[in-house]
Amino acid sequence: MLKQRVITAIVLLAVLLAALLAPSAWPLVILLAVAAVCALWEWLRLTWTRRPSPIPLVVAVLLGIIMCSAAAQWAPLPPVQSGLELFHRGGGWLTMGMAAVWIVGITLLVVQGETGRAPGSLVLSVFGLLAVWTAWVSLTQLYLAYGAWFLVSFLALIWLADIAAYFCGKAFGKHKLAPRVSPGKTWEGALGGVVAAAIWVCASAFWEGSFGHVLSQRWHLALVFIIAAGLAAVSIVGDLFESLLKRRANVKDSSQLLPGHGGVYDRIDALLPTAPLALLLTAAAASS
Repeated sequence: MLKQRVITAIVLLAVLLAALLAPSAWPLVILLAVAAVCALWEWLRLTWTRRPSPIPLVVAVLLGIIMCSAAAQWAPLPPVQSGLELFHRGGGWLTMGMAAVWIVGITLLVVQGETGRAPGSLVLSVFGLLAVWTAWVSLTQLYLAYGAWFLVSFLALIWLADIAAYFCGKAFGKHKLAPRVSPGKTWEGALGGVVAAAIWVCASAFWEGSFGHVLSQRWHLALVFIIAAGLAAVSIVGDLFESLLKRRANVKDSSQLLPGHGGVYDRIDALLPTAPLALLLTAAAASS
């Protein structure tokens, strides 16, 4: 099992690196769209009102077509010139609304931890469609506006939060974070993940072109630390929310698309709520 996980991780990293280093933006944009389509299909399999159903796959494929069409419209556009322009290209008020739903509404669902409810939910299915769309738009626009290093430095925030939370939880975890949703997660682990992510963003702020650097051009490093900690906390909410959906559906993984890792949604659950917030914060920082 471990060997399979390692092999899959190496392949995924190689594909991501190749897309990031490509001379054209298209490989990464398409890769992000493929990941979004897979994640939406998996999400809808967990929340669609009737199962099994071909609807999740049909909706996911249609969204992929829309994404490619949108990307084709963005290709000839000139580079982003201001934070306000980035805000509008990144979905504007829809992205802001989705960020608010993640922070308030989804956090409340996770805190309530009602794992016994029926998995089928039209509201959560529609939310999934909008959540995946806004995350894809946000990541794509950030990449087109700031480049590969910026995107990697942001993704590293999510990766470090997850890795540090796991190891800190193993070493120091005693108090359960959300026992009904994810019994293995602890407050100590979550705190370790949040601190590690915040330190990374502050450290990377000294490298020009990074996510942390852009934020530090507008705000003091102490505030950047707090912002990064908040993003890491929201990433944990995204992780716990998927755990809630899987417990309601009585499944271990969102799918088996990634051998040893489960599904694509399992890999990017923490990214979906943080990507819109990252775009909004970057747009605000660029408006100075």
